[in-house]
Amino acid sequence: MSKSRHVAVESRNESFVKKTRTTIWQEVPSEDNPYIAETCRCHGYDLIELMQNRSFVDVLFLLFRGELPQSGQSQLLEHLMIALINPGPRHPATRAAMNAGVGKTDSVHILPIALAVLGGEHLGAGNIEPAMRFLRKHSKKDASAVAQELLAVEKPDEGDWPIAPGFGSRYAGIDQLPNSIAEQLVKMPSAGKCLQWGQAFASALEADQMGWLFPGVAAAVFADLGFQPRMGPGLFQLLSAPGLYAHGIELANKPTTAMPFIQDENYVIET
Repeated sequence: MSKSRHVAVESRNESFVKKTRTTIWQEVPSEDNPYIAETCRCHGYDLIELMQNRSFVDVLFLLFRGELPQSGQSQLLEHLMIALINPGPRHPATRAAMNAGVGKTDSVHILPIALAVLGGEHLGAGNIEPAMRFLRKHSKKDASAVAQELLAVEKPDEGDWPIAPGFGSRYAGIDQLPNSIAEQLVKMPSAGKCLQWGQAFASALEADQMGWLFPGVAAAVFADLGFQPRMGPGLFQLLSAPGLYAHGIELANKPTTAMPFIQDENYVIET
């Protein structure tokens, strides 16, 4: 019988705070009941006054940036929100929502299931932070030179080529919609160096049948609006959530036959 090995436990010498603190939200307790908030402030702005005087997009910006947006910033973010509102039924996350809905999953779970799939790297939130860092890192370089450097790498034998985070091909061609959306966004007054550089980079990839992908467009706008890269993935999920839920709940009251059932001959088992 082997002897058990005891590992010495060492103190990390860490001192934990006694109270959780946040600079985002202040709740002023009621005089009658300290457990109930009488008023709330978001980064110092009274919630009721924000309801009366500002738009949802302004308060969303305030929540994450700590300050209210300028008019141009608000317009740029609102345009992106509309562009991302629905990934569409072709997207794996939307298909997950639809399958959950038609499968009689409790409606409260449809959106979390879809968002988990949207968290992946393929056209999802997992691509946002790398794309923001890529754009911020290269935005002072010549876009055509960066494109040529990346194109010099050996192309994959099959499948699409995600040549850089947020950019690449889609079904061996250019994904037209995000490129059209980027073309509109880059004309807006608050479009910054990341959107402008990304547009030049996408143009340099056009001859090789590549360009913007949706995560790249979102990443460029987030970066230009001053959001930190670690904020990007969650913002992307948040802005895409309405369409995911809409598709899932649309099928919630329909029979399971409302979605195709994959035939046996379409399953492939690799040996």
